[in-house]
Amino acid sequence: MTKAEAFFKNLKGKKVAFIGIGVSHERLIPMFADCGALVTLCDKKPSIDDFPMYKDMLLEKNISLKLGEDYLKNIDADIIFRTPGMYYNNPELLAYKEKNVVITSEMETFFELCPAKIFAVTGSDGKTTTTTLISEFLKESGKRVYKGGNIGKALLPDVLEMNEEDIAVVELSSFQLISMRRSPDIAVVTNIAPNHLDVHGCMEEYIDSKKNLLLHQSPFSTAVLNYDNEETKKLRDIVRGKNLWFSRKEKVPFGAYLDSDGYLCYTDGITDTKLFNSSDIRIPGIHNVENYLAAIAASFSHIEDKSIFEKVAKSFNGVEHRIEFVRELCGVKYYNDSIASSPTRTIAGLNAFPKKVILIAGGYDKKIPFDILGAKINEKVKLLILDGPTSDKIEAAVMADDSSEKPKIVRSESMEMSVSIARENAESGDIVTLSPACASFDKYRNFEERGNIYKEIVRNLK
Repeated sequence: MTKAEAFFKNLKGKKVAFIGIGVSHERLIPMFADCGALVTLCDKKPSIDDFPMYKDMLLEKNISLKLGEDYLKNIDADIIFRTPGMYYNNPELLAYKEKNVVITSEMETFFELCPAKIFAVTGSDGKTTTTTLISEFLKESGKRVYKGGNIGKALLPDVLEMNEEDIAVVELSSFQLISMRRSPDIAVVTNIAPNHLDVHGCMEEYIDSKKNLLLHQSPFSTAVLNYDNEETKKLRDIVRGKNLWFSRKEKVPFGAYLDSDGYLCYTDGITDTKLFNSSDIRIPGIHNVENYLAAIAASFSHIEDKSIFEKVAKSFNGVEHRIEFVRELCGVKYYNDSIASSPTRTIAGLNAFPKKVILIAGGYDKKIPFDILGAKINEKVKLLILDGPTSDKIEAAVMADDSSEKPKIVRSESMEMSVSIARENAESGDIVTLSPACASFDKYRNFEERGNIYKEIVRNLK
C-alpha cells in the first residue's frame, strides 16, 4: 500500500473541515466524503444557495455546513484544511492548533504524499508562465505531467494515480508557502518584489514565506534563482543542493542566460548550448524572455531533445490574462493583462509594447508602494484611466515623478466606463491594455473574473 493509499484509507470516520470551497477544495470535499470522512464545509457565505455550482454535490454527499459570520467558531474536527487565501497565522486557526487539531492545506498534504518528482515555482511575477513553460517542455519530451497548485488546479485528488516516473509541476504563492515544511526536488524563484503586504504586513514575512520553497530541500535537489534580482540572489545562502541561475543581462556560472546576440543559452559550467533566438518567442515582452530562461534552467537536464525548447517558443501562445490579445477594432488593439496585480507586473506589461499605450489601472489596495510605477507610466502611457481605491495613490506616483511629459489622466467608475473612455480616445494604431497594478477584490472575486469581464466588454464593442 502506498503512502497516499494509506492516507485516504485512514480517513474513514475522521472529522474533516474544509474552510472554503474554491479551486483547492471543490474536488477534495466529495473525494473525502467518498472515503468515509465526516466532512464539514465552513464558509462565510450565509446559505447553501450561495454555492449554486456545488449545491447538488453538497446535498448528495451529505456534507455538513457551518456558514455565516461565525463559520470559524466551534469547529468540531480532527483535521482542518485552510483555503490558501486564509492567512496561516489567523488567531482562530492557531487556537484549534493548541487543541491538537491538525491544521493543513491541500498543497501541504500533496507534498507529503506525492510519489512523483516535483518542480515548484514561486516569485512575485512570472510564476504562472514559468510553471506552464516547464510543463510544456516536459510534456513535449514525453513525460506524464501534472500541473497545478496556485495555477488553478488542486493536485491532491490526483495523487493516487501518480507514480515515480511522473512529474508534478506546481505553482506556489506566498500564502501556500508560509506553512510549508517540505520543499520540491527542483525549486524556481522567478523574482521577489513587494506584494501582498496587506496580508503579510511586512516584506520580511513575505520573503520568509518564499524561503520555504528552498529551506527543506535535500543536498540532491536543485534551486533555480534569478541572477538579476537582488532579493532572489540573496537566497543563494540557504541553497542546500545544486544552484542554477538565469539571467538576461549576463552569462551565469551555471544555468540559462541571454547572450549578446539575443540567443537563449544554457551552460553547465563547461559547455555552452545555444538553443534559440529571443525573436522566436511568440509571446511579447522581455519579462517573458526571463520566464523562458527560468524554465529552461529548471528543465534542461531532464530533456534529451534540446530542439523542444525552440519548438515550444515558436508555438506557445501564452497564458490567459497575461498580455493576452483580445481583438483589433478600427485599427486599435486591445490587450488583457489582468494578472498584473502589482506595480512590477504592470511595468513588465508596459515594457512589452514598443509605443505609448492607453492604460486602464487601479483596484484593491494591497498596501504596496506605487513609487516605481510613476516614471514608467510617464514613459509608456499616453492616456491613464484610473478606477478603484488606489486611483489617488497611482496618480500621486505619476505626478511625483519629475518627468516633464505626463499622460492625460481620467477617472472611471466601472470597467464598462473605462473601456468606453479608452474607445472614445483611441485612434487607429493605438494600443489599449488592462494592466491594473492592483488586486481585483474591490469589485471582483479574482483577476480572472476581472479579465473575463474586460474581454467580454471589449468583444461586444460595435
